[in-house]
Amino acid sequence: MLKRTLISAAVAAAFAAVTPALAASPGSAAATTAAAPHIELTQMTGRWYEVARIPNQLQKGCEAGTSDWTRSGEGFAVVQACHKGRVDGPVSEWKAKARSLDPATNSIFKMSFFGGLVSKEYRVLDHRAAEGWLILSTDDGHYLWLMSQKPVMAAAVRSEALTRIKQLGFDVNRLEFPLPPRS
Repeated sequence: MLKRTLISAAVAAAFAAVTPALAASPGSAAATTAAAPHIELTQMTGRWYEVARIPNQLQKGCEAGTSDWTRSGEGFAVVQACHKGRVDGPVSEWKAKARSLDPATNSIFKMSFFGGLVSKEYRVLDHRAAEGWLILSTDDGHYLWLMSQKPVMAAAVRSEALTRIKQLGFDVNRLEFPLPPRS
C-alpha cells in the first residue's frame, strides 16, 4: 500500500512538473496556439537548441538546452536536456515519445513522458526551415519555446522570430533567454 501511495505521489509530482496548466499562467490571454499550416516531419529530426522560453518550473535554472528528435516507428524519440545552473553544470535529461496528431499539417504533436504516464499536446506555431527555427507551444499557450537548429541565432533572424512570437500574441517581455552551449 505504501509503495502504491509513493508511486502515485511521484506520478502526480511529475505531472505537475511537465504540465504547464498546473504551474503557470498563460503567455497571454490573446495568444494564439493555432498550429502552423504544414511542416515536413523530416524537418523535425536532429538537434534543436533552446533560444528562448516562457519560464517554467521544470526548466528553472536550465542553460544550454537541447532537444534531439529521432524518427522512431510512426513518431519520434525525443531527448530533452539542459545543464542546471550554468552551461557546464550537471545535465538534466527528459525522454519523451512524440507523434503527429494531424497528418495534414504535422504541426500538432502528442508527447508522452515517463513511459506514457504523462502526455501533453504541443504545437509548432511557426516554422522557418530556410532560417532554421521554429516556435513551439503547449496547446493551452502556457509555455512557449523558440528553438533553433544552430546554437546561436544571427541577430536579424532572432529579431524576426521574436517579432513573430509577439504577432502570435505572446508577451515577449516574459521570455527568458538561456545561455547557449559552448562551442
